[in-house]
Amino acid sequence: MRGWIVFAWAAVATVVLVVAGIFGSLVVSGRIVLFPEAVPTAAPTPEITPVVDTSYTLIVLNATGQSGLASEVKDGLVEQGWSADKIFPGQAGSSDFPETTVYYPAEADEAAALGLADLVGGANVVLSDAYLQAGDPHQLALVIGLDYLSPPAPTATP
Repeated sequence: MRGWIVFAWAAVATVVLVVAGIFGSLVVSGRIVLFPEAVPTAAPTPEITPVVDTSYTLIVLNATGQSGLASEVKDGLVEQGWSADKIFPGQAGSSDFPETTVYYPAEADEAAALGLADLVGGANVVLSDAYLQAGDPHQLALVIGLDYLSPPAPTATP
């Protein structure tokens, strides 16, 4: 009878040692972390309110096959309050740009870029200084893509 008790304790001790060895090797190999570090949560990004700021210089580039579209957009923006001498229309290097996009050179210009994007019918907005003219950091670039349907409509004034 005592032989079975010794055998049972030996079997239990063997199982405990095997489990402890497996657990220890998993901890050492990094597959199990005993005290995980808290994962920092990302702070919510502040919502930026679009603002139509007519003090910006605008470059309007027609990247579609439709002739004269940049000038039409310029006329629509002049009706929205921009000064005609602050808008420079022209042809883009391609005629198959897929989506109308407003490029702004600095994070501080994002609200104005969003305002212009809303004004022209929901264009994409991208932070890039690719179209920045030397000496004029207060500038936005509007590249008219194939998705552009019509120039901006004048808003009703009370």
